[in-house]
Amino acid sequence: MTDPGPSHQSLSEVDFRAVFRAELGWVCNTLRRLGVREADVEDAAHDVFVTFHRRLADYDPARPVRAWLGGIAYRVASDHRRRAHVRREIADDTIEVVDPQGGADDALAEKQTRALVLSALQEVQEERRPVLVLHDIDGIAMPAIAESLSIPLNTAYSRLRLARADFRRAVERLRAQEPA
Repeated sequence: MTDPGPSHQSLSEVDFRAVFRAELGWVCNTLRRLGVREADVEDAAHDVFVTFHRRLADYDPARPVRAWLGGIAYRVASDHRRRAHVRREIADDTIEVVDPQGGADDALAEKQTRALVLSALQEVQEERRPVLVLHDIDGIAMPAIAESLSIPLNTAYSRLRLARADFRRAVERLRAQEPA
């Protein structure tokens, strides 16, 4: 029998450290996709897990942990973007990732694709973006997303449909702007 993981444990069995270790990378990626600047991802992830720990007593073990963390991440990302106007630092969100397995052409194409996706995601309306990220990129079931965002299921599906259209238009526009 396989271990059902942290999302199916009873409340008394939830091990915060295990959830933190298992989900930190996912939370950081989700925050990036939700528009948190690279320089702020670590702080935002900290805020997600502080909130998670503080609200652990409210956790419903019938819900997947990722869906719950996704809802928290959405709220934290939204707060970080709202506070962005008071920042005075000059940010450089460029991250150089070197893949020892791939060639330079592959790494460049992957970097350009990643930048295109992240730029297009920023053009999806803020209320629609978490549904798109959590469902299409992270593979979380729509009922869990709707519950974690405290929205009706039909609203979640509507936001997903509209977010996909926003994303598609943004990708087309961004590709049209690329030099030939």
